[in-house]
Amino acid sequence: MAKQPLTVELDEDVILAARAEASRKGQSEAAVVEQALREHLAQGSVTDEVWQRNRDVALGEEEALTLAYDELMAMRRERGDSGKAAS
Repeated sequence: MAKQPLTVELDEDVILAARAEASRKGQSEAAVVEQALREHLAQGSVTDEVWQRNRDVALGEEEALTLAYDELMAMRRERGDSGKAAS
């Protein structure tokens, strides 16, 4: 897909963090911002998918927590996360 320019205004601390991440990864700032946005949007899609799949299911508290945990672990496996907390 072709790249298109987009101008956004961000807090200075967000810009500095993106620049530091880009430098650490050897990527452009645009690549870091694009990846972060893609990951954020994908999380929304996962949430929507889970809601749709389970919206007609009445769950107890423990069942709901188990389902949420299972979905979290599945998402982490898909992303290749080690399960460590984000820093």
